[in-house]
Amino acid sequence: MLEPEHITADGLVALRAEIEQLETQGRQQMAVRIKAARELGDLKENAEYHIAKEDQAHLETKILRLNQRLRAARVVESVDDPDVVGFGCSVAVVDQASGKEHAFTLVGPTEADLKNGRLSAESPVARALIGARAGDIVAVQTPGGERRYRVERVG
Repeated sequence: MLEPEHITADGLVALRAEIEQLETQGRQQMAVRIKAARELGDLKENAEYHIAKEDQAHLETKILRLNQRLRAARVVESVDDPDVVGFGCSVAVVDQASGKEHAFTLVGPTEADLKNGRLSAESPVARALIGARAGDIVAVQTPGGERRYRVERVG
């Protein structure tokens, strides 16, 4: 049995869309590449054909893995209290040492993308923030020592 993978509703929509795109357009494009490479001649010495077949195998592996994630996906709804940090919610925090503000949305680990403000709910920072309210200060142990964040806004 697959271990459940927590995901936001938006993450589930994006996962389904990615699978759909790969199963349709991705496979169609791969078929065109293989056909074109096959027409170049002798398959034993046809590097383009062998590369296209290898890329096809990678595509099918990716589709398989994404479908496994989809089967394991469990949508987690946002917390009932919109003033409390929880899975799926957005939060703005200020690093107490630097004064720098950060905005995060807490998402499942496979949805995480820190450059776009999507923080894995399993990360140490997110775990410290869960359950906090605006005005709270949370402490997070990092390899460089303890960091403290003040919660500015939730929602």
